[in-house]
Amino acid sequence: MFQVYKYGHLSRDSQLILPTVSFLFLFYFTGEICAFQIHGQEMPFEAVVLNKTSGEGRLRAKSPIDCELQKEYTFIIQAYDCGAGPHETNWKKSHKAVVHIQVKDVNEFAPTFKETIYKAVVTEGKIYDSILQVEAIDEDCSPQYSQICNYEIVTSDVPFAIDRNGNIRNTEKLSYDRQHQYEILVTAFDCGQKHATENVIVQVDVKPVCKPGWQDWAKRIEYKPGSGSMPLFPSIHLETCDGPVSSIQITTELQTNYIGKGCDRETYSEKSLQKLCGASSGAIDLLPSPSAATNWTVGLLVDNNDMIFKFDGKQGAKIPDGIVPKNLTDQFTITMWMKHGPSPGVRAEKETILCNSDKTEMNRHHYALYVHNCRLVFLLRKDFDQADTFRPAEFHWKLDQICDKEWHYYVVNVEFPVVTLYMDGTTYEPYLVTNDWPIHPSHIAMQLTVGACWQGGEVTKPRFAQYFHGSLASLTIRPGRIESQKVISCLQACKEGLDINSLESLGQGIKYHFNPSQSVLVMEGEDIGNINQALQKVSYINSRQFPTAGVRRLKVSSKVQCFGEDICISVPDVDAYVMVLQAIEPRITISGTDHLVRPAAQFENARGVTLFPDVTIVSTLAKAELPGDWKEEDQAPKHVLLEEMLHNLDFCDILVMGEELKPGQECLELDYGELQERHLDATNSTSGYSIYGVGTMTSYEQVLRQVRYRNWHPASLDDRKFQIKCSELNGRYTSNEFNLEVNVLHEINPDTEHVNHMLVQPQFLQSVHHSEPEISSMRNSVIPSITTVVIIVCVGMLVFVVAMGVYRIRVAHQHCIQESESAKESEMDWDDSALTITVNPMEKYEEPGHVDEESEEEEEEEEEAEEDSSSDDSDDSEEEEEEIGKGRSGQNGPRQAQLEWDDSTLPY
Repeated sequence: MFQVYKYGHLSRDSQLILPTVSFLFLFYFTGEICAFQIHGQEMPFEAVVLNKTSGEGRLRAKSPIDCELQKEYTFIIQAYDCGAGPHETNWKKSHKAVVHIQVKDVNEFAPTFKETIYKAVVTEGKIYDSILQVEAIDEDCSPQYSQICNYEIVTSDVPFAIDRNGNIRNTEKLSYDRQHQYEILVTAFDCGQKHATENVIVQVDVKPVCKPGWQDWAKRIEYKPGSGSMPLFPSIHLETCDGPVSSIQITTELQTNYIGKGCDRETYSEKSLQKLCGASSGAIDLLPSPSAATNWTVGLLVDNNDMIFKFDGKQGAKIPDGIVPKNLTDQFTITMWMKHGPSPGVRAEKETILCNSDKTEMNRHHYALYVHNCRLVFLLRKDFDQADTFRPAEFHWKLDQICDKEWHYYVVNVEFPVVTLYMDGTTYEPYLVTNDWPIHPSHIAMQLTVGACWQGGEVTKPRFAQYFHGSLASLTIRPGRIESQKVISCLQACKEGLDINSLESLGQGIKYHFNPSQSVLVMEGEDIGNINQALQKVSYINSRQFPTAGVRRLKVSSKVQCFGEDICISVPDVDAYVMVLQAIEPRITISGTDHLVRPAAQFENARGVTLFPDVTIVSTLAKAELPGDWKEEDQAPKHVLLEEMLHNLDFCDILVMGEELKPGQECLELDYGELQERHLDATNSTSGYSIYGVGTMTSYEQVLRQVRYRNWHPASLDDRKFQIKCSELNGRYTSNEFNLEVNVLHEINPDTEHVNHMLVQPQFLQSVHHSEPEISSMRNSVIPSITTVVIIVCVGMLVFVVAMGVYRIRVAHQHCIQESESAKESEMDWDDSALTITVNPMEKYEEPGHVDEESEEEEEEEEEAEEDSSSDDSDDSEEEEEEIGKGRSGQNGPRQAQLEWDDSTLPY
């Protein structure tokens, strides 16, 4: 009888006796165990006896054990005693015992992939749950080492991920345009964390698909000023991928809200714009550009230019008394540009745009325009003497545009008791009208303010209150008149916008709609082909001669409706921009006679002296002349041409240079009839004249040619200097500074002591510039005679001629100019109204040829005069003209070319 422990574990490849597998035989009778026998075919085990007496034995492997070949063994073992004879024929054996052995595995093998390369094709623009599955195996026998527990993508920065089952997915939408193909490396880990010795390549091809959207359009569109209407997308077409489209709606938006007052409007002053649009006269600009005459806007913040004012809730402006009538009639108009956002705080205060309140003692508001909680409110309180009944006093409008932080044009037309609001040219009636009693009569002065309301009473110290937060421009009030719809539309019209070329070719199947400023165009149709043609005809237009350069953003959004569905295809927006190129700046040139000499009598005349009789204003553009072989890569064109062009001016200043005009002694005068005929205005001061208003260059020329200068005491005046400077677009383009010098001729008594100083040597006679009639007249006056009387007369005439020559040399020398283009243009006028011999006593100089006259020299000159008078006139003429030509070609030639002399009253 015996007991066998028959279960054990064997490590793979073990050849040692297993210590855990032992057999113990217990005998109840005397005897020993001499052997063990294993029953089974080719079992790689053997059993040996360790102790015969105790019957202990051991089972061991007799050859390498491989778990991958066989994981477990089961066999039968028996024990034999030592009771056998010499030939072991009588051995006793035990009963059979079953032995079960499991082979323990080690992590011998690394994972390997079933495929050498994996390939997949995906469609761009989609997210896949699983693109493909990779699979690896492990040759180890145990579950721990033979199973694949994890996969990993070795390649970094790829838009893919893999799970523990080997499924690969994309983490973002793939784009065929960005990358056609991806190659990634993947490895596998068994549960013993042993990774594959070789990574597998996974190749993912991205297949392009039909993408709904607009095709064949340019992101940047260049616009050259003066190009008129230019198509934005001449080749654009919509790709719907053969979807069942039933209708398409396209919205094209030109985004210009960051330019000036919402678009590229003219930068003329408000008064000039009203004139251009035909508005009724009498509009009062409450926010003019800062100047000496309009100084109440000096302290305000300016945005980009001096025509847009920013109010930050801390500033207000007082309108001086007398600018606006104290009592408005039942008809008046308030206009303005406003950009305003939501008011800060839950319980926002009133934000005053315009307010007329008591200056002192009390705090009554007579009329006001303000914003309160995104509502525009107009207040108008009648005086007690105008009405004594309960009447409308507050008018409220609730509009989203009041707080959208965009520029809008507002016009409040008052025909009491009816008040109408126009915003961007559209009429809006008040949603709420509140009645009130008239204001009790009082004699308190009123204060008109902009940007805040003046609180003169009920406070310790008068101050501003109810400040405005936002931007204002072109705030005007027109007493006694209301504006027409046509003028309002013109005043708010934008000079740039969207346009449609050839509306007739759109067809009946296309519906379109423009917003009032033509910055948004909506088109709708059912046929894709017609829609494509319609969008190809959408153009950008800018009617300004000199538009503001820069970017104009474009956005095209689409809604595609399919049969039986609301929106079936998502079409990406088109984001583009128009680049308006810099316009060629005009060169405004003022020219004319820049030096005048007039006798003192003309300055005292009732008409005075005309300062600019021949002034001209010309505007030119510099354009390059491109030769036939000129190419874009060439650095510059060979020639530059000046092309004359016509455009408007908006002001010309006539400035007094040096000392200001002395009131009561001198003045500048204008022909106001000419001003009114040209629809221009003017203001004057001791510093000069300002002529303003939109008008042609010809109109300004005609007005400037009528400017006169008067001086009632010219004896104390030697010269005066004036300057003209003109501008276009409110000073954006300015002209040259045209300077004029005016000299006064003073009379002197023909005293004998001065005669000697006026006699010069004969060579100075040759350089005097005379006109032919003057030369002939002077020659005819020198007639030879036999008698002494005639000689004396000749000497006197010679002295006269010499004196005139000396004076003209002095005038030409002192007052010449350098802008003469040709000696042929020289003109000299002489005024002989009341002169015998004149000289400017304020100028003292000595010519090199001046000598003291003596009697002997006098006799020689008389003899020379007799000889000259008997000679041929033509010889003398040719000689004198030759000398005159030399004088013109010399250094004083150009300055003499434009010298003027008035000889209307000089006796010969």
